[in-house]
Amino acid sequence: MVDSVYRTRSLGVAAVGLPDQYADGKAAKVWQMYIGDTRSRTEEYRSWVVSLLKQHQCTNVLDVACGTGVDSIMLLEEGFKMTSVDASDKMLKYALKERWERRKEPTFDAWVIEEANWLTLSEDVQKPGNGFDAVICLGNSFAHLPDFKGDQSDQKLALQNIASMVKPNGILIIDHRNYDYILETGCAPQGKNIYYQSDMKQDISTSVLWVNNKPHMVTLDYSLEVPQPQGSMNPPETSKFRLSYYPHQLESFKELLKTAFFGKCQQLVFGDFKQYTPGKNEAPCYFIHVVKKIA
Repeated sequence: MVDSVYRTRSLGVAAVGLPDQYADGKAAKVWQMYIGDTRSRTEEYRSWVVSLLKQHQCTNVLDVACGTGVDSIMLLEEGFKMTSVDASDKMLKYALKERWERRKEPTFDAWVIEEANWLTLSEDVQKPGNGFDAVICLGNSFAHLPDFKGDQSDQKLALQNIASMVKPNGILIIDHRNYDYILETGCAPQGKNIYYQSDMKQDISTSVLWVNNKPHMVTLDYSLEVPQPQGSMNPPETSKFRLSYYPHQLESFKELLKTAFFGKCQQLVFGDFKQYTPGKNEAPCYFIHVVKKIA
């Protein structure tokens, strides 16, 4: 399990008015256990994100898919000023707990944490001046927003709201799985976990729903072996759950981003943190889009 399967499920569901399947908080607990110590982020991931933000002289960052706070904590530890939002209060309680426990550290004391969703982002988030230096939406988060209407109108509105939070000359960093590869082969690319280093045993099976000859939903069935507390004689517990994603394909997602910025943007695409050139790279597990808003 390499993407933030729990932390943003509620963002997509709550945004369209459906009940949150994980309202009991069980998913948040398992997700937090899976992540473990936030310092277990792979060094490559941390270095790439921090270097990119510093390259663009970003100091004030909005995390629009913060979940339990893992990305935000990583950036707070690097000295960035963070505003972090999520639609799930069960997820946010972990971030709030971390803020309280580390309140004596200036960056954590100033950490802004709010409940919000993408379709009402401008109402839910106080934008500083003309926007944030950077907005991040990482861990395959955006793919959790479904397309029940069949016209991607909710996705377009959400991206437009997210883009509106970026100041002129600021950047948006947003990613998604390599759904092009999944749709072509029926399985995810076999690559290393670029986000987390986890030794929890897992199994993932993939299925695709097609509507009118178009891919409408990718469903992943996860089986995750959750270890028992130290000293317990009980065998590991197997957690089974099904999560669904909208299969954003590379070129169409680039067009969605261009539209969200009304064409006033510059885009770069990375495959697993390396600049992506079609036909010259092995199939990446993730595409990461870096979009700079043109003043």
